[in-house]
Amino acid sequence: MLQQTQQAGVAQMQQKAQKTVLVVDDEAIIRDLCMRALRDYHTVEAANGEEALRVYEQGGIDVVLTDVMMPRVDGIELLKALKEREPTIVVIIMTGYADKDLILKALKEDADDFITKPLNLMQLRTAVDKALDKKALKEEIANLKNLDRFKTNFLSLISHKFRTPITSISLFLQNLAAGVYDPSQETNREYAGLIYDEACYLGTLVTDLLTFSHMMDTGEALKLEPCDLPTIIALALAKAKERTDRLHINVECELQPMEEILLDREKFSFALQQVIDNAFKFSKQSGQVRVAMEQTTQNCRIEIEDTGIGIPQGELPKVFEKFYQVDADRTGQIRGFGLGLFYAREFVRMHGGSITLDSAVDSGTKVVITVPRRPGASS
Repeated sequence: MLQQTQQAGVAQMQQKAQKTVLVVDDEAIIRDLCMRALRDYHTVEAANGEEALRVYEQGGIDVVLTDVMMPRVDGIELLKALKEREPTIVVIIMTGYADKDLILKALKEDADDFITKPLNLMQLRTAVDKALDKKALKEEIANLKNLDRFKTNFLSLISHKFRTPITSISLFLQNLAAGVYDPSQETNREYAGLIYDEACYLGTLVTDLLTFSHMMDTGEALKLEPCDLPTIIALALAKAKERTDRLHINVECELQPMEEILLDREKFSFALQQVIDNAFKFSKQSGQVRVAMEQTTQNCRIEIEDTGIGIPQGELPKVFEKFYQVDADRTGQIRGFGLGLFYAREFVRMHGGSITLDSAVDSGTKVVITVPRRPGASS
């Protein structure tokens, strides 16, 4: 019995050690006290909100513990920015001010908990434990509730995506059989070409469905192998250019040689391909797609930027949700299932990395993927 209790305690400590807490305060002594109190977790620190956002974008942060009154970007601004990037991120506010308006403002921005100064270290540990438990429970409940909705929406989306090309092909063949079309006439040959394109599109949909059915098991362990990241990026760009019908897009590629890093080649290539494909898909007939990569001693950062149609600010928190599409009315003008970015984020996170997106209508979109150069390395 004692051995089982000890094993459970060790397992709990290991689970905590896998969670990363970002401590944000402009006073070094407060950061140090918090990090000591949270020694069971992996902790990183930042001296202000601006620095905290840079640390967060490197990936792997589960909880943010932040002061309110800080220079540059304060705690409330940091809270808002983090929730916009990742609605499920846990943010705990530390404050020495029992200001009702401040608390209401933080609650409005979806703060998860509050801790008053001077700090009670036991309360601090409890708050972080409770916040993570709450997050896990909310995610589990949401997954259960969404399961049936997922099936229904998926079947509805598939039927919609297949209906348009099937209807077009069916009508053309009916008219051809009835003698309405003469295959020898130029105009009707054009119609035949359009129908051929629709048939090819159906083939693409089937391929995408098979790909997603293969990729949906995100719980499968990563199959890590040494990979040359610039080569993976170049291959993804080549595939995207081959598939696009936008022939006048200028492609700017800024890659640098680097040592191989351990990646699951299939999953990471899939994630990168979804982002690069979107950069082409949502570009106008003439525009620019820029892909750049830079590296630090710990991370690789990939930027994919386009000058396309962009995304409204209010829609940005939704872009990584299942079935989200810029073509919100499902007119069929933007073709796809709305699953690519969802799985792209899942696979990047499995590597200990992060993926963020910034966009504005008619000004284009910028996606940043950050992945550690060594699996399990601190960001």
